Amino acid sequence: MPEICDALERAGITSPFAIQEMTLSVALEGTDLIGQARTGTGKTLAFGIPVIQSSTAVGDEGYAALPQGKPQALVVAPTRELALQVSSDLTLASADRGLRVLTVYGGVGYEPQIEALESGVDIVVGTPGRLIDLANRKVLDLGHVRALVLDEADEMLDLGFLPDVEKLLKLTPATRQTMLFSATMPSAIVALARTHMRSPMNIRAEASYENATVPATSQHVYQAHDLDKPEIVGRVLQSKDVEKVIVFTRTKRAAQRLADDLVERGFKASPLHGDMAQVAREKALTRFRDDKLQALVCTDVAARGIDVRGVSHVINYSCPEDDKTYVHRIGRTGRAGASGTAITLVDWADLHRWKMINKTLDLPFDEPAETYSTSEHLYTELDIEPGTKGRIKAPEPAQPREKREPREGGERPRRDRNRTRTRSRGGEAVATEGAPKAERTGGPTITTGSSNADGSSSSGPAGSAPSGGSEGDAPRRRRRSRGRGGRGRGQGAGQGGSSEG
Repeated sequence: MPEICDALERAGITSPFAIQEMTLSVALEGTDLIGQARTGTGKTLAFGIPVIQSSTAVGDEGYAALPQGKPQALVVAPTRELALQVSSDLTLASADRGLRVLTVYGGVGYEPQIEALESGVDIVVGTPGRLIDLANRKVLDLGHVRALVLDEADEMLDLGFLPDVEKLLKLTPATRQTMLFSATMPSAIVALARTHMRSPMNIRAEASYENATVPATSQHVYQAHDLDKPEIVGRVLQSKDVEKVIVFTRTKRAAQRLADDLVERGFKASPLHGDMAQVAREKALTRFRDDKLQALVCTDVAARGIDVRGVSHVINYSCPEDDKTYVHRIGRTGRAGASGTAITLVDWADLHRWKMINKTLDLPFDEPAETYSTSEHLYTELDIEPGTKGRIKAPEPAQPREKREPREGGERPRRDRNRTRTRSRGGEAVATEGAPKAERTGGPTITTGSSNADGSSSSGPAGSAPSGGSEGDAPRRRRRSRGRGGRGRGQGAGQGGSSEG
């Protein structure tokens, strides 16, 4: 179709890639197909051109007979970033046809997407979860879809979207054309194709899965200590041929921590992970595409969705979980025939995992070289200027502690403690030097007095009976309790004494 060719030519796309040459003739006939190719080899236009050509635009013959405003094609993508990229490519290729392309994904409000659907669209690109939500709200009608595309199907399997994908397939007509594209073909994807596709044509752009990594990408694997990795990344960011760099971490916390560290070292970096708001994620990607950021620190969730031109280096800050993750990560560079560099930093704890990846992909890095930020081979292999440090900005000096003003009078003033107990000796209160005078505010008062001449006590414990001794008995001395259970030693001393007679 000349309109599509003219739009692509204006964008600088003049020659097809291998996967496009092999699929276009089959897809344009309306045949179901399964396309397997490396990531970054032009799969989007391999299904995008047939989708655009099979859609009926305003002014085309037969447009009036169609249900007005209902989607004619559906593209399902695993991540928001990939959905946005696919939508951008479809909009570019259909610029001269006037097709309405809508992108739907979670993390944003429903209202703009619902309003666009009510106004009418021709092609819908979205993530499985939001597509199901809109269909349940009765605002997305998939009953008139003529072409359905499952992009990066293996990634949707890994993210647990396969049940949602099957629900979407059941909402579309059985006569639709189905195109499935994937870098790998797990058994679950094969089963999905057998169930929901009609005699699909299998197209593989490579001879075998061993060639899943991009040949134009130079790969380097180093065994590095976890504490030395930020310094290594800082030096790689200053290599001679570096442009845009994507750094992959295993966790969201690690991505945030590394991005903050790189900013503190003076580099223009930003994180990209699931805990960020959708607006912040889109802003980071836009700044990265516009060369306002040098490094983008991502988690694996964003590995499939990023399609940015000019990415010269990919750094695996943490070892990938498996061979598929490794292929997806390094596929962010060396795209569309360009060259790139992939660097993997393997910690000692991840050495066994890396050896499994290396064996599966038949790579020559079974024993990664032990590497530090000062290792000579790091500078030589990655073309880093000798003497380069891992920061371009001096560290901020630590803030000195504020000096405390000296107290007037020198020493700390003594606390005015109001004691509620007194020390006594022989029944008489003993004053302690320097201690404040005790003031009782209430409670029982116990005093001890001396015996009168007739042997009776002039004052005794309140409520106590007279002593059981005979006349002339010495007054009993009240002793402080020091033994176990509060029982004083010598209890009962002076009792039963003999009288002089």
